[in-house]
Amino acid sequence: MNKMILANLLHRPVRSLISIVAIAVEVTLILVIVGLSLGMLNDAKNRTVGIGADLMVQPPGSSFLSGISGAPVPAKVGEVIAKLPHVQVVSPVVTQLSTSGALEVIYGIDIDSFQKLGGPFKFIEGGPFQGPNDILVDDYFAAGKSLHVGSTMQLLNHTVRVAGIVQHGKGARKFLPMATLQDWTGSQGKASIFYVKVDDPKNISAVEDEIHNTPGMQQYVVRSMAEYLSLMTAGNLPGLSQFITVVIGVAVVIGFIVIFQAMYTAVMERTREIGILKSLGASKLYIINVILRETSLLAVFGIILGVIASFAVKHALKLRFATLPIDINADWIGYAIVIALAGAMLGAIYPALKAAQKDPIEALAYE
Repeated sequence: MNKMILANLLHRPVRSLISIVAIAVEVTLILVIVGLSLGMLNDAKNRTVGIGADLMVQPPGSSFLSGISGAPVPAKVGEVIAKLPHVQVVSPVVTQLSTSGALEVIYGIDIDSFQKLGGPFKFIEGGPFQGPNDILVDDYFAAGKSLHVGSTMQLLNHTVRVAGIVQHGKGARKFLPMATLQDWTGSQGKASIFYVKVDDPKNISAVEDEIHNTPGMQQYVVRSMAEYLSLMTAGNLPGLSQFITVVIGVAVVIGFIVIFQAMYTAVMERTREIGILKSLGASKLYIINVILRETSLLAVFGIILGVIASFAVKHALKLRFATLPIDINADWIGYAIVIALAGAMLGAIYPALKAAQKDPIEALAYE
């Protein structure tokens, strides 16, 4: 049977190749799109954790997505938090969401307090701000834009000079002096978020309670890093889980239609062959088994090609867009394999059943 299946596929190389490529496209679509979505989510999560804070204090009604709330509260709130017991460092940050070229969050920081949270910036080139229009960028962004210390760039309709290139992983990819971003956004004296470092991790809950019990701060949103990590999932991000579901649905439809068309046409073309097999005693189950095994072989080759293509696309995108994270993990490779196999089998069921139902006498008389 294996020899016959392989011979059938090789006898129609173009159709077999189209089926394999279609399944590969299905797998690649799932892995790249989902990997891009999860990669961006995990990258944002890891960069926020990399700041080194124990708590995040945000204005009332703020989303857990830091960086999209503007700067609605006085920066002096940080001085109130700093006076509480067990609080070691408070660093106010102004955030600005930019959609120019790419969706990104720019940080306006007080560099002294910001570096006390999780340690100083690791400078690859240059050093701290030297003037109000200086900017720090991370190494990924600098590599993608071919920037060096002294380079100039446009940001929020202003010209800024690159003062330093820092190692990635500490919040944003672009950092301005807090006063500069406050002036540019018309939020002088205000902040978007306060990062808090406590003297001992055991006191995180106590500090959280102290902040909520401080007059005027009862409505502020206070989250520990552990709580923040638990919220940063595809299910909590508005629309992301639905987007992933749609991508998977489109991919399954692609695989189903191509396999259905290929196997249905193959059954129609092999009517006489099926009649000979049945006249020699082949059962319906045997005929179904032949069709499904052909489909499985096509699916296996398509899955292998799709996984290889996914990593090739990931590498190509990384070379072209240095800051674009794509997370292709073992779990989603497994999901893609199951989805592709299921779609292929669904597409082959009807052609297999139709082949099994053929009357051997009519099939033998078929020209």
